[in-house]
Amino acid sequence: MVPRTQNSASTAEGSTELAQGSLNVAHIVFMVMATVAPAGGAVAILPLAIGLGVGVGTPGMYVFVLVIMLLFAVGFTRMVPYVQNAGAFFAYIVRGLGRPVGLAGAYIAASAYIALACATGGAMGFFASGSVNKLAGVDLPWWVYTVLGLVIAFLLGYRKITLAAGVLGVALVVELVVILVLDIAIIARNGFGSLPLESFSPSQVFVPGAIGVAMIFAFSCYQGFEGTAIYAEEARDPQRTVPRATYISMACIGFFFVLTAWAFLASSGGATAAAAASPGTFVYDLSDEFVGSAWTTTLEALIVTSCFAGVLAFHNAASRYLFALGRDGFLPRAMQSLHPRHQSPVVAGSTSYVIETLVVVAFALAGLDPLTNLSAALTGFGAVGLMVLITTTSLAVLVFFARQRRFGWGHTVAPALALIGFGAITYFALSNFSAITGTDSVIINGLPLLHVLTIVVAIGVALHARRYRRDTYANMGRTLVD
Repeated sequence: MVPRTQNSASTAEGSTELAQGSLNVAHIVFMVMATVAPAGGAVAILPLAIGLGVGVGTPGMYVFVLVIMLLFAVGFTRMVPYVQNAGAFFAYIVRGLGRPVGLAGAYIAASAYIALACATGGAMGFFASGSVNKLAGVDLPWWVYTVLGLVIAFLLGYRKITLAAGVLGVALVVELVVILVLDIAIIARNGFGSLPLESFSPSQVFVPGAIGVAMIFAFSCYQGFEGTAIYAEEARDPQRTVPRATYISMACIGFFFVLTAWAFLASSGGATAAAAASPGTFVYDLSDEFVGSAWTTTLEALIVTSCFAGVLAFHNAASRYLFALGRDGFLPRAMQSLHPRHQSPVVAGSTSYVIETLVVVAFALAGLDPLTNLSAALTGFGAVGLMVLITTTSLAVLVFFARQRRFGWGHTVAPALALIGFGAITYFALSNFSAITGTDSVIINGLPLLHVLTIVVAIGVALHARRYRRDTYANMGRTLVD
């Protein structure tokens, strides 16, 4: 058993430990899969992956990216006994690559999750405005729904973490059922023979000129899988719970997207062309054809709840990074304040909520579109941030175990392969960034440069602390260490 170090702030200023032992495997699985937003991914991203990526090879590409994720999981779950921290990969990178790099990772993670909460909120507002207008004849601007969603996410995040997990679990089950019914309807009508076996042929999966875009879209559907590590500090028996939740989440997410992509391709011989011609309505058209218009209406409503689940999950992730940074002294110490009964990070959650709301209001006042501007820009910014974070974490895990002279498949080989895989995805994302954002705007496509600025600032803060705040510097990312 790995001993817990004493947190000096916990006695002077009240508890700075999150609600330990609150989350079981199911809770974490629900929150991670809700972050992925399966219905939103199926409706908004899969058609783009099919139409603009490798076409018939899309299911195989999703399997390939899933393998890279599993390789990453092999190494990072072996870090759980050594590091359990609400800052997750922040602490991992500190242990493997040093404190300055770790702090840069933490700042990037916090900004990426806040950006993704805003981006998903923009999409939620867009779909909610259209659905409510269609169903009830009430025409309200998109930002009203986005701000309302952020308020609800904040209130749920304010309560004990198990409440948010329960809400996400219900939303997740419903959206999975709605998409899986469509998948089954397509296969039932067209037969198993309609499922193209060439979808898993290397020649169809690794198509020159299209593989980069295909990898980006595949990763975008899985985005959020890394969230299991964030909740290690609140998990019951984290050394068992986190690995189990990680593998169960990945298996469920992978099965869902591979099956759904395969079923969509089985809908007709022209599915690839149809997805490319009209990605925004592709899934709705399939639903009308194979299930019925009433089911499509249900699907349209569930896109809203799916997006809200994503907002809540990203908000919770951002709050925990802000909390961890505050507790370690690299954001204002007030960030470490917890609710006396719920043990939730109330100040960090409030800060995250305020930032998210200000960003949304700024886009609304500027008259920018919630989908093509807000969602596209901040999804790209957040996605690249997470890719950089996960790639760096892969290297940190590899270096950590190599320094301990613990070599072998789980400790060094799998992390090395994951490093290569995620390094490739990151490279393709940066070189094809406009494919993520869907725009040619120089400003939007220049957003990744903000990550460079973040890294420079973080390293400067770390070096300043190393010289003038030595105790704070030494305790960076230290919640649970061997």
